[in-house]
Amino acid sequence: MSATGAPGGVTFLGVRHHSPACARLVAATVARLCPAYVLVEGPADLNGRMDELLLGHELPIAVFTAHRDGTRRHASWSPFCAYSPEWVALTAGREAGAQLRFIDLPAWHPALSDRANRYADADQRYAEAVGRLCATLAVDNVDALWDHLFEIGPDDGLAERLDTYFDVLRGESAAGDDDTAREAYMARWVRAARRRAAGRPVLVVTGGFHRPALVRLTADGDGADDDWPEVPTPAPDAVAGSYLVPYSFRRLDAFVGYQSGMPSPAYYQRVWEDGPRRAAEALTEAVAARLRARRQPVSTADLIAARSMAGGLARLRGHAHPGRVDVLDGLVSALVTDALDQPLPWATRGTLAPGAHPVVVEMVAALSGDRVGRLHPDTPLPPLVHDVDAELERHRIDGRAPVELDLTDADDLARSRLLHRLRLLDVPGHARESGPRVGADALLTERWSPAPSADRLARVIEAGGYGPTVLDAVTARIEERVTLLGADVDALATTLFDTALAGLPEHSTRTLTAIARAAGGVTDLRALGRALAVALALWRHDRLLGSAGTAPLGALITAAVRRTLWLVEGVRAVAAPADPGRLTALVAVRDAVRHAGPALGLDRDGALAVAGRVAGDAAAPPDLRGAALGLAWSLGDVPDAARAVRAVAAPDTLGDWLGGLFALAREEVVSGDAALLTVVDELLASMGAHDFLVALPALRQAFGWFPPRERAEVARHVQALHGGDAPPGDLLRLDADPLLVAAARAVEERVDAVLTREGLWEGDGT
Repeated sequence: MSATGAPGGVTFLGVRHHSPACARLVAATVARLCPAYVLVEGPADLNGRMDELLLGHELPIAVFTAHRDGTRRHASWSPFCAYSPEWVALTAGREAGAQLRFIDLPAWHPALSDRANRYADADQRYAEAVGRLCATLAVDNVDALWDHLFEIGPDDGLAERLDTYFDVLRGESAAGDDDTAREAYMARWVRAARRRAAGRPVLVVTGGFHRPALVRLTADGDGADDDWPEVPTPAPDAVAGSYLVPYSFRRLDAFVGYQSGMPSPAYYQRVWEDGPRRAAEALTEAVAARLRARRQPVSTADLIAARSMAGGLARLRGHAHPGRVDVLDGLVSALVTDALDQPLPWATRGTLAPGAHPVVVEMVAALSGDRVGRLHPDTPLPPLVHDVDAELERHRIDGRAPVELDLTDADDLARSRLLHRLRLLDVPGHARESGPRVGADALLTERWSPAPSADRLARVIEAGGYGPTVLDAVTARIEERVTLLGADVDALATTLFDTALAGLPEHSTRTLTAIARAAGGVTDLRALGRALAVALALWRHDRLLGSAGTAPLGALITAAVRRTLWLVEGVRAVAAPADPGRLTALVAVRDAVRHAGPALGLDRDGALAVAGRVAGDAAAPPDLRGAALGLAWSLGDVPDAARAVRAVAAPDTLGDWLGGLFALAREEVVSGDAALLTVVDELLASMGAHDFLVALPALRQAFGWFPPRERAEVARHVQALHGGDAPPGDLLRLDADPLLVAAARAVEERVDAVLTREGLWEGDGT
């Protein structure tokens, strides 16, 4: 049953989503048939809003659907651009006077629960067949295959070629339960439309994967009454809704992670508007313009070479004129003279990887384009859009000037909480430059700078799936996050701090409960240390966050200190390098015992006992042994640090041990007995160049724990040991990399040894 002459008056067009060739075929078929009904793969629950969808928006746009109930949260998009066959079916069908219907299940339906994009390709379902076709035709992937078969060639016979292509692919692929349910539902719409049309043409436009099944399911002439199928509705306890959102070419592009369809939307927009020949010329011009704008040299000779290469590749590949891959390969051959470290994205159908060649990056950007859609002014918007605008106006935040906040002022604190709530909803507009952060001293000020975004309206609409007001939406978002994070203590700790910044005490308590529940089984010291640091910051700084001294925070701090000390004592890895994560966990224990110990009854003597055992444990990693000694020192139990450092004086352990010590007791090292620094100086002076080179990386990391002022104090002590009247700051600055200097010393020492061995060096300069 071909698309050109289906019995029963029904014509089925199987298309590839976002294909200009398919869009042209749809437009031509509508004009030829003048159908009574145009049925399109799309959410049936939007049929009553067809006028809203066709208001006259600037494309691309998308239908955003959000659904949330007690067990599932789903969000998805159904995007349309000017060359989407589904969009052309709707617009051309309306112009022809046809009745329009979406015939697929709603986007929130469980049958589409695994799809963030309704128009996702079915490539994975017939990957084997596609692979064989690519190998036979000597093309790299399905995109190049599609261009070769459909986009570059003539439109003559296009419908038959598409039918054959999708029949072959679907013939080797089994549909899953979800696709079977969708196809059965779509077939009911087709049968009902056929009966209602009373012999007039009916056009059905769906993804090519579904076409063979729909032809089979509707082959019998009757089997249905005149009623349209019932549209499923969400459960009574569910929150669900669909809204139109502006979309962008960038979000539509497979090179930046779009789930389906054609890549390079700006290129295919030109194919749709001007045909493939002019699109190829425009692509070359766009790439050259982008490169020149970024001061990349592109000469006329380069462009001539690129066009010549593209033309030659097109002829070699059997193309009447250059296609997308022909042009791209020609540009690379002319403009990229370096060796490429990774495959070209259009050769592997992958996203643009980090570290890609700058010319390739600009080529992909030119292919993608920067077009952003715009909704018609009469488009209904979710309540959240209006609430966001009202809240920003009420708090005098206009998005044009930086926002400076004094968090001790009630009005400024309310403004801060609003901005944090919008941040948690991923609504752009402002970026925080400074303010309270985990593990840092409590700040009483905050600064936000304007951060305009073309996607702002779309992001607010999408956030509207969580609730009608900012407070409702951010509350639902936090609830979802806490549920999804499970036992991820590190991420839960971040959420705990976020909820406090956003002024959500109820959800801070929920997050706190989740952390406390998970803390007993945590084995990751880094994660547990972060959770402890967050809880302690909230427990201490009530002026900022309103959480000081609360019993649930105190219980978490107590449990986290106990668990951290237990984990530390069990670490056995004598050769392991320093781990800043576990050191910061012990820093959090130190601060908890110091600042919350008396109020919470933390066991200081128990902490000192653990510190003593770990510090003397030869099987513990050097950084933990140094940190344990530092913990004891910082809690008032002054050790013989000078003696302890001699026990770890080997080049491969000294720096790590000092790193642990400095992390926990840097203030004591600087302001206490200078004997430790004197011994360290002696140990370093006694090292040969090779040993010093081995020790240097860990030593640099260790002394990195000191802030500049304390580093200057250490420099003054070293200067006092060796004399000299240069300013201490001069000891902290080198014109060359210290590692390079140490390596040079090692080379000089080896040269001296060789000269001495050969009798060419007396050590006196002769």
